[in-house]
Amino acid sequence: PRTYMHARTHTHVPTHRHTLAHARGTHAHANTHAHARAHALTHTHTYTRSHTYAHTRTHTHSHTRAHTHAHMHTHMRTHKHTHARYRLPNR
Repeated sequence: PRTYMHARTHTHVPTHRHTLAHARGTHAHANTHAHARAHALTHTHTYTRSHTYAHTRTHTHSHTRAHTHAHMHTHMRTHKHTHARYRLPNR
């Protein structure tokens, strides 16, 4: 599944303040899975891992992995919010 698809789906509004922080593009999420949904706001990076869709479980997608939070802080350095480049095949 394409993790970018959920990108447009994640319309949830997390309550973590770091949410906007990481959203800036620096997303230095300090929380573990907590920022998982937070980064969701802009988690349209380029990390094409396996838990990519996993974290989506936090949002509302269909993929429900287990590395929800694991994947985010995992490639937090890889994703460059290139969600624009992805044509979220979801819709």
